Amino acid sequence: MSQAKIRKLVTILEEVHSEAGRPISPPTRRAAAVAVIENPFAGQYVEDLEVLMAIGAELGGLLGKRCIEALGIKGSEAQSYGKAALVGENGELEHAAAILHPKLGAPLREVVVKGAALVPSSKKRGGMGTPLDIPLGHKDAAFVRSHFDGMEVRINDAPRANEIMVAVAVTDSGRPLARVGGLKVSEVRGEDGLR
Repeated sequence: MSQAKIRKLVTILEEVHSEAGRPISPPTRRAAAVAVIENPFAGQYVEDLEVLMAIGAELGGLLGKRCIEALGIKGSEAQSYGKAALVGENGELEHAAAILHPKLGAPLREVVVKGAALVPSSKKRGGMGTPLDIPLGHKDAAFVRSHFDGMEVRINDAPRANEIMVAVAVTDSGRPLARVGGLKVSEVRGEDGLR
């Protein structure tokens, strides 16, 4: 049974075909999937946030699958991931933390296959139309600098005061024209989450 009361789901696919006047072939691609949900604890202090943790577990898989589908790839072909939440004005940042941290990562890792590295995250509070930046990092090796990135999402009518926007982003590549060194994707071992 679904714990999340979803008002809307939004999926965004971004493809970069040209950067600095140079063609990018194949294009770099990133997808974000966003759920706009009711905040069950808006306007009140609640000690036990387990309901939000369960919602995080539910949304990790759902949003991750929507990203993979938008990219048209197998989960094992995903390279980067990230997560973020934007809480409406009647909520707390801790509500975002409860959704993002304890349980959202495991189902997302199942979708993208492995995911040895920490899932980068951000959380903030804001009103309708506030931009939300989803940080990105390589799913198996944090030292892959070419994949330090982010994706901005914005929904014109969310979050309402009693809502939370929960977002996951997945890529099939790093930044276009990356050239700041660091571990290369071809060198990733993916054992410790760092290299």
